[in-house]
Amino acid sequence: MASHKLQQGLVLGMSTFAFTMCFMVWMMFAVLGVPVKELLGLNETQFGLLAATPVLTGSLIRLPLGMLTDKFGGRLVFFVLMLVCVLPIYLISEATAYWHFLVLGLFVGLAGGSFSVGIAYVAKWFDKSNQGFAMGIFGAGNAGAAVTKFVAPAIIAAASWQMVPKVYSAIMFITALLFWFLTSENRAHRVAASVTFSEQLQALKDPAVWRYCQYYSIVFGGYVALSLWMTKYYVQEYGFNLQTAALLAAAFSLPGGVLRAIGGWMSDKWGAQSVTWWVMWVSWVCLFLLSYPQTDLTIQTVDGPKSFQIGLNEYVFTALMFTIGIAWAFGKASVFKYISDDYPQNMGVISGIVGLAGGLGGFVLPIMFGALVDLTGVRSSCFMLLYGVVWVSLIWMYFSEVRKTPLMGRQAASGQASAASSGERS
Repeated sequence: MASHKLQQGLVLGMSTFAFTMCFMVWMMFAVLGVPVKELLGLNETQFGLLAATPVLTGSLIRLPLGMLTDKFGGRLVFFVLMLVCVLPIYLISEATAYWHFLVLGLFVGLAGGSFSVGIAYVAKWFDKSNQGFAMGIFGAGNAGAAVTKFVAPAIIAAASWQMVPKVYSAIMFITALLFWFLTSENRAHRVAASVTFSEQLQALKDPAVWRYCQYYSIVFGGYVALSLWMTKYYVQEYGFNLQTAALLAAAFSLPGGVLRAIGGWMSDKWGAQSVTWWVMWVSWVCLFLLSYPQTDLTIQTVDGPKSFQIGLNEYVFTALMFTIGIAWAFGKASVFKYISDDYPQNMGVISGIVGLAGGLGGFVLPIMFGALVDLTGVRSSCFMLLYGVVWVSLIWMYFSEVRKTPLMGRQAASGQASAASSGERS
């Protein structure tokens, strides 16, 4: 029998790999949607719905999957979930009508529910002092959003868009088998059999859970939404081809995934509240700059009218997206550090609730992005929307948490769990 250390390593490594592959599949329409949009002649709102459809089911399934994980263990639930997704992924290659893509996208979206399974499965294998870092490593599987931006354009260029779902379905099947044979299950990690689903759902009455949902709807929901939106944004705003646009969009998606482990380490060291607070401020500043549309300005001078062009070029834009990707990577880890501190016994349920809120943000936002562009004609309106959401969250966080507790140092880290949760519970 493998040692505990080896089991820990295999569980963390294989869960992270499996989550990366699931996230890659979940985000496939970020690239696949571009040729489909041209093929079907879709408008911006229709494209937003197409890109977001998998996110809807991936979000709604997170809570029930989290509950099942607490009851039956993460290994079994994760394995079955991946197998269920294989056939719908393949069938996308046969789709010809818009509704075909929408219906199949709903089934493919189940892969996105893997987060609430894996985060609870991994966390229970590590003690509290290392949980933030371990969950951060697992959460780095979000980098699957960047992986699909490298893999899918290459497949399309070499063959056709129909080959992408065929390759992805084979990858998902192989990943499921590897995961099953290389991981372990510890029955002690499950909740007591006598605990009912209705008792698990009592967590919905805790106001702190809703606050964490709000934070996660930004750092994860915004991440998912922009990961789906950025490839097309680069194509239309800056005139890049699909391959170059996907590569530049990965400058946001990649750090937004792989740096999550650093966010977990920072949360272990300084506390979840400190990290989340500064993440919100960095996001607010970046989104303010990204919101400014390309503007032609003419002013009257003593020498006559002079015209100026004000706006972000592709280099500054990409640098700001890279920065916000890093911030949200840290934020995704810090939110789940809150959860591991406050709810160690029912992480599956709480992570399912919070993950559902974040995923719904990732579903609603692309549709709203498309609707805003159709209504206003301003492409940067997507950043204006996110700017407003972050501003509201900063105000809420200040009055519920920040003004009552220190922001940095040992006191903040050691008193994090009690200070953060007591703000609304008392």
